[in-house]
Amino acid sequence: MAAPIKFGVGQSVLRKEDDALIRGRGRYTDDHSPSPAMHALMLRSPHAHAKFTINVTKARGMPGVSLILTAAEVGDLGDLPCLFNLEVDPFTGPPYPILAKDEVRHVGDAIAFVVADTIDQARDAIEAIEVKWTPLPSVVGVVNAVKQGAPQVWPDKPGNVLFDVSIGDKKAAEAAFAKAHAVAEVSIVNPRVITNFMETRAAVAEYDAKRDHLTLTIGSQGSHRLREILCGMVLKIPMEKMRVICPDVGGGFGTKLFPYREYALISVAAKKLRKTVKWTADRSDHFIGDAQGRDNVTTAKMALAEDGKFLGMDVDLMGDMGAYLSTFGPYIPHGGAGMLPGLYDIQAFHCRVRTVFTNTVPVDAYRGAGRPEAAYVVERLVDAAARKLGLAPDAIRRKNFIPPKAMPYKTATGKIYDSGDFSAHMKRAMEVANWKEFPKRAKAAKKAGLVRGIGMSCYVEVCGTMGEETANVALDPNGDISILIGTQSSGQGHETAYAQLVAEQFGVPPERVHVLQGDTDKIATGLGTGGSSSIPTGGVSVERATRELGTKLKEIAAEALETSAGDLEISNGVVRIAGTDRSISFADLAKRPGVDPSKLNASATFAQADGTYPNGTHLAEVEIDPATGIIRIVNYVIVDDFGVTLNPLLLAGQVHGGAMQGIGQALMEQAVYSSTDGQLVTGTFMDYAVPRASDGPSFHFETHNVPCTTNPLGVKGAGEAGAIGSCPAVVNAIIEGLWREYKIDHIDMPATAERVWIAIREAQKRHNL
Repeated sequence: MAAPIKFGVGQSVLRKEDDALIRGRGRYTDDHSPSPAMHALMLRSPHAHAKFTINVTKARGMPGVSLILTAAEVGDLGDLPCLFNLEVDPFTGPPYPILAKDEVRHVGDAIAFVVADTIDQARDAIEAIEVKWTPLPSVVGVVNAVKQGAPQVWPDKPGNVLFDVSIGDKKAAEAAFAKAHAVAEVSIVNPRVITNFMETRAAVAEYDAKRDHLTLTIGSQGSHRLREILCGMVLKIPMEKMRVICPDVGGGFGTKLFPYREYALISVAAKKLRKTVKWTADRSDHFIGDAQGRDNVTTAKMALAEDGKFLGMDVDLMGDMGAYLSTFGPYIPHGGAGMLPGLYDIQAFHCRVRTVFTNTVPVDAYRGAGRPEAAYVVERLVDAAARKLGLAPDAIRRKNFIPPKAMPYKTATGKIYDSGDFSAHMKRAMEVANWKEFPKRAKAAKKAGLVRGIGMSCYVEVCGTMGEETANVALDPNGDISILIGTQSSGQGHETAYAQLVAEQFGVPPERVHVLQGDTDKIATGLGTGGSSSIPTGGVSVERATRELGTKLKEIAAEALETSAGDLEISNGVVRIAGTDRSISFADLAKRPGVDPSKLNASATFAQADGTYPNGTHLAEVEIDPATGIIRIVNYVIVDDFGVTLNPLLLAGQVHGGAMQGIGQALMEQAVYSSTDGQLVTGTFMDYAVPRASDGPSFHFETHNVPCTTNPLGVKGAGEAGAIGSCPAVVNAIIEGLWREYKIDHIDMPATAERVWIAIREAQKRHNL
């Protein structure tokens, strides 16, 4: 068996991106400051729902102010589009204007865009704009929004419902429940969260009047899709009239994938003024101007046989859309519902999905995009079923897991799982966590006045279905390798991962591989990054293009070395005749006179037709102080199946980061709106809690991989998995402890100290404990 390539697939290669970032040489959008540049700010609504009139005459005359855009000035622009619709029951979404006209529908709704010489002058102009408001009734929360007589967000959407559809087979589910020995049920809230990436959104627009051409530098998750939407649907200009450049991006998590109002407005301003215009969001802009995540209210039931076998599942899901439809907003609850059966052999399934308007910031994809919500529902429900029948949580899972021999397995929602051994990763997680000895630890904790809880979640998600991705791999004149690809890193380590795929075939170290991304002038096409697709799709494209380039280089080398291409091998950046010392370097190949330039590069395109299905077990152990409600995670084990591991170090970083985001949601994160006036109560970091390092555990992470049969590299995608398995594991652990000590069988996220303390006190009164 050949030794592994030093920098190849499976090696823990250090991130090649980090040297520049650590030394302060990163180039983020706000670092791009062409001089002179004007500065822009958005005027946003302080009301959740109101009529308004606006007068900008005074503000336009203020020092340094060059332009103020209102709805009147941008009426020729297209609306922000929603790119999802139902095939069976198409719907018509309301308009999502670039600037609101006459009426606003959420706090933060945009009504004017100010451009001035300095940011302070823009702020002064914002203050000087005269707006007369007539507040209207507003509604927050889907439960309130669907009540009879609730304020209407859109008059043509009665009951505030966009669509009300069914997934699965309702009659089959009803028949399963009719013969059930018992029924388990949960009603849960998956709270709204705010992404809070490290780098807020920003954009710089430069206009070349001679060419009538815009260059938009922007921190996003993909340059090509943004250009397509902005040019084709909003600005209504030919795509060749705009270049989009994405430099370093400090976090995305789905929220930076979408077009936003500021990108169109800054483009209009730059063209009108024939000057460079720059806009950078402050954190307050982010809280009320960027798409938010999650926000589902779900009731789920499981029909159970006497032995614990799952007979059927029925779900009622309401997803909050906010006031407008963001790019993929309606898809998130609808697409996520397809994953509700989880890892279990559930033959009869039905889900009612309603998408509901409220007077809040629009909701869209956030790390996992519907799959975390689904996993949370089914894993909470499985634990409830175990309690109902008096079974252990691992036993009921083991009884109902889809067995490896059933693969490929088609779920009741039409998903086809290609591979996996679910009992194996659950068993391994329990071994590592010393599950059998937990009662002893719980007893010791009780002596110390604390409550221990242990819980698990066994998740599956679907990813890698963004579409086709093309990679171009080229030999540089100095013998280095360049990769041009349309995926967009926002911190994941794409440059390192792609370099390893090249190293696997060419043996060149990572520093000799250069990745170019995020530039529509230099890269012909691109999907950007989302849905854990970059390695399952982009990685395959890079691998195949590298292989094709290798074939071409051997053809050139065969002529130079006067031999057959079949006698050649590539290693360490040289092509040599196998078994000899006769070779030619990549650099000499690139400089060889008369070489056809087309033989120095290769392209490949790949699309993952069926999706990949990462899965795994998260196991959490918590310690609860009943006197304060404070929860501490004392042990956390993750055993995942990602098919094939490209880089264990990068993989661990992705899993740790995702798990921390899930832990944040489970214990502390929640976007809270006032039910009386629709104000975002948690509008700053003074009120919105995000997890710190001290809030997280020391993770034990390992893999139990079963290669994916539908992906040429065998990989399953991993970027979102940590956020999918973590929430139910933590909450199940909390409930396990609270149920054992206080007969508390439910608590909603976030399980804050206050909520836990109140639940314990109420249970003590109820049960005279």
